[in-house]
Amino acid sequence: MGWGWGTAVVNALTSMSPASQGTEEIFHLWMISIAIFGLIFLLVTGFVVYSLMKYRWREGEAEPEQVAGQLTVEIVWTVIPMAIVVLLFVLTVRTMAVADPGPAPAPDLIVTGHQWWWEVRYPKSGLVTANEIHIPTGVPFSVELDSADVLHEFWVAQLARKMTTVPGHPNHIWLEADTPGSYPGSCSEFCGTEHAWMRFTVIAQPPAEFAAWERAQLQPSVLPTEAGAVAGEQLFMQMSCVSCHAIGGTPAHARVGPDLTHLAGRIQIGSGVLDNSPDNLRNWLRNPQAVKPGVEMPNFQFTDQQVTVLADYLETLK
Repeated sequence: MGWGWGTAVVNALTSMSPASQGTEEIFHLWMISIAIFGLIFLLVTGFVVYSLMKYRWREGEAEPEQVAGQLTVEIVWTVIPMAIVVLLFVLTVRTMAVADPGPAPAPDLIVTGHQWWWEVRYPKSGLVTANEIHIPTGVPFSVELDSADVLHEFWVAQLARKMTTVPGHPNHIWLEADTPGSYPGSCSEFCGTEHAWMRFTVIAQPPAEFAAWERAQLQPSVLPTEAGAVAGEQLFMQMSCVSCHAIGGTPAHARVGPDLTHLAGRIQIGSGVLDNSPDNLRNWLRNPQAVKPGVEMPNFQFTDQQVTVLADYLETLK
């Protein structure tokens, strides 16, 4: 699956409503550039149309007078483009200084791209999650970007510029939101079959709410008590699920796939391919390859009973 026109349109529209100082500066530079380029287009088109009308061929008329060697004209059409280029250069440098300052000594976030999901780490607290990034409003977060496999591109159109994630060569951006809200993000560089479903959400919260969310996320999972969920936990630990996923407070500590400690509290599953609902979770467990072809999670050929108890258990991970 390719980039997808739907995602491209959404990102184009959301990028026109910036929600941080950096993206506001980028948006203003874009608007100034569009205005300059539009004016140039109108002037050139106007002169062409004027010349076509004024000097069009007419029966019996002589050739128009040819003019050459106009020093003033040569100077004007050299100086004006140079002035435009210098102006855009100065504005671009200013925008880069605001939108892309140097990294902090230690990152607030480490985001790693995988085929096809995003691993999110908060190194200062030790929190690990996936596909949903929470940040406090009004606080710039220094984000280190890496990749576990191929080139990806991290882009939250309303909050930050694009940045490529390169395996083994971390890049950096700043992420900040002026107002609370949910901001869609995506991978904007083709990275394989399910590139179009490598999405994520940045959730900006007031600082107190963010602190409460982080404390809650650091808590281990609660042991299930209902019979179906207990059976689902036992099945999870017996199957190769524990070879890929981590669940805090259990023997599952693997980091191959997304951390599932608080899976039930997330908005979506499969990095945006499905809303997180009980029915969608069961469909995913029944055959993830049918939902997201090429995903690393295989089809385990679970029975309906196994799907039910596994979903019962995973729905307790809030």
